[in-house]
Amino acid sequence: MKKIEQSGTLADQAYNLLKKAIIIGKLKGDESLPEEKIAADLGISRTPLRDALNRLASEGLVIHRKGRPAVVASFTKENSLEYMELRSLLEVHNIEKIISKVDSSFLLLLENNLANQLDAIERDHYHDFIELDREFHLLLASPNKNNEFKKMIHRVNTGVNRAFLILSSTLPTSAKGAYEEHVEIVEALKKQDVRLAKNKIIVHLDNVEKRFLGYYAED
Repeated sequence: MKKIEQSGTLADQAYNLLKKAIIIGKLKGDESLPEEKIAADLGISRTPLRDALNRLASEGLVIHRKGRPAVVASFTKENSLEYMELRSLLEVHNIEKIISKVDSSFLLLLENNLANQLDAIERDHYHDFIELDREFHLLLASPNKNNEFKKMIHRVNTGVNRAFLILSSTLPTSAKGAYEEHVEIVEALKKQDVRLAKNKIIVHLDNVEKRFLGYYAED
């Protein structure tokens, strides 16, 4: 990894560099993250590095271990399917909770996200798409007044997002399909048609699961 330059906070830069290394597979699942070595590699002290590792841990990308270095998180087929089951339960119900709160400002946020998704796909920036995909689902939960519910949606999307990173070889073929499914969800929300919106998100999450299973079938 390249050394950190003096722009922005050191913790933010360390977080971004480490996250990118995880995304592109330079740091692999279960790989140890010794603080002293990584801090030296980045040219920073261990304090901002710890802040970065804590942030990555909160996103499910790093696992802290008592008395030992943290490790990069890894997800199995079973992990992925468990997260997908939780996502389906939470996100379909979330549609019922937010449908009456759909307004022009909320739709604008979703449409801006969709535009950025398409731009990322057209530029072949699939790792940007991963983050935008995750943001889209968190945006869908944002009008929900139940903060604990939103935290759960955040957590399961972080887990599936990490699995998506590991399975990133599927992105060129799956990203466009996911984008088109997102568009259909937003169109249903514009109509404030709760049944249609729920159906569209069920179809989308079923397809995400099929893409996971297709990867493992080829592995």
